[in-house]
Amino acid sequence: MRKPRYGLGAGAVAASIILAACQGGGAGNSTSGSSSTPSTSAGPSNSLKIGLVTDVGTLDDKNFNQFSWEGAKKGAADIGAPAPKSVVTTASADYAKNIKSFVDQKFDIIVTVGFALGNDTTKAAKANPGIKFIGVDQGVCVTEQGEPDPSFGCKGDGAKLLPNYQGLVFKEAQPGYLAGIVAGSISKSGHIAAIGGTKVVPAVANYMAGYANGAAKVNPNVKVELQYVSDQPDAKAFNDPAGGKAFAEQLLAKNKDVDVLFQVAGKTGNGVLQAACNANIHAIGVDVDQHLSTPESAKCIVTSAEKKLTKAVSDAIKRVSEKTDKGGTVPLDITTDSIGLAPFYDFQNLITPEIQTRIDDAMKGLKDGSVDPCKPMKCS
Repeated sequence: MRKPRYGLGAGAVAASIILAACQGGGAGNSTSGSSSTPSTSAGPSNSLKIGLVTDVGTLDDKNFNQFSWEGAKKGAADIGAPAPKSVVTTASADYAKNIKSFVDQKFDIIVTVGFALGNDTTKAAKANPGIKFIGVDQGVCVTEQGEPDPSFGCKGDGAKLLPNYQGLVFKEAQPGYLAGIVAGSISKSGHIAAIGGTKVVPAVANYMAGYANGAAKVNPNVKVELQYVSDQPDAKAFNDPAGGKAFAEQLLAKNKDVDVLFQVAGKTGNGVLQAACNANIHAIGVDVDQHLSTPESAKCIVTSAEKKLTKAVSDAIKRVSEKTDKGGTVPLDITTDSIGLAPFYDFQNLITPEIQTRIDDAMKGLKDGSVDPCKPMKCS
C-alpha cells in the first residue's frame, strides 16, 4: 500500500482567478455557437480593436482560454487600446464563424486560442491580409500556396505568405525538463511516470522527452514510464477525465513503486491527477498552474510545467501596436520568459536548497544553451 506523501493540510487551494468582465453586447449577433463578452477599460488612446475567440469551453476555465483572455486585456491596456471583446466558442464547428464575426466588424487584431483553431485562423489570415491574427499554441504550417497543410509538410514560408499571422508556439521540452528535475529530485523510489494524450502531437511528445531527460540528469538510474492514452489526437486523448483516471490507475497498478506522475493530456490528464491523488503520490500538472485550474487535485500537485500564456498574448499585441510583429511561427521559450514552473505552494518544504539549486542551474543552462532538453531522448 502506498504511503501518503502529502499532509492533510496540503489541499489548501490558492484563491481562484475570477475574471472581472462586464456583461453586455458581444462581437456580433448572438448565435448558438458563441457568447460574447467585452472587458473593461477607460480612456483608450489607441484605436486598435482587439477580439479573442476561445476554444470550446468557458472564458473563466482557469486554463488556455482564461489566461489568453487575461493576455488580451493586458495587451490592450498596455497599448492604450479599447477593452477587447471575446467570443466564447460552444462547438468546434463554430470556429470559422466566430472568427468571421470579428472580421465582419473590422477588428484590427483577432486572437484565437488553441491548436484546434489553427486551420481556420490560417484561412482567415490569408483571406484578410489587412487584419492581424495571433494564434495561441498554433504553429503556422502552410503549403506553398499559403493554405493549411494537413500533411504537416509545411513547405510554404509562413512568414512571407501570412505576414499578418503570429503563430505562438512554446518549446515544451524546456518546462518538461524542469518538471523532470523536480520529479527526479523528490522521488524516493527512483521510479516515475508521465502520461500523455497522444504521441502524434509534437508538443506532448516534447514535454515527455524533456521530463525524462530532466529526471535522468538528477538520477542517471531513474526509471521513467512514458505512456500515451491514444494513438490519435482525439477526445480519448484530451477530453476524457474518466478515461485518464482509469488509464493512470492501470499504470500505477502495474508499477506500484511509481511515486511521481506527470500529466500531458489536457482534460484527460485531469483524471490522471485524480488517480495520483487517490494513490497518495505526487503529481505534476501541465500548461497552466493546475494547482489553481484543478483545485480538486491541488492536494497532490507539487508544481506544473507552465506556458506563460498571458505574457505571450500581451507581448504579441504590443508587437502589432509597435509595428514590430512578424508573421509565421513565433517560438517562445525560457529566453523570452515564456515557460517555467508554477509555484510549489504547500510543497515548498519539499524543495530543499539543493533541489532549488538544481532547478536554477537547469534554467541557466536552458537560457545559455549549455543544456539541451532533447538529449539523450530526442524530441519530435
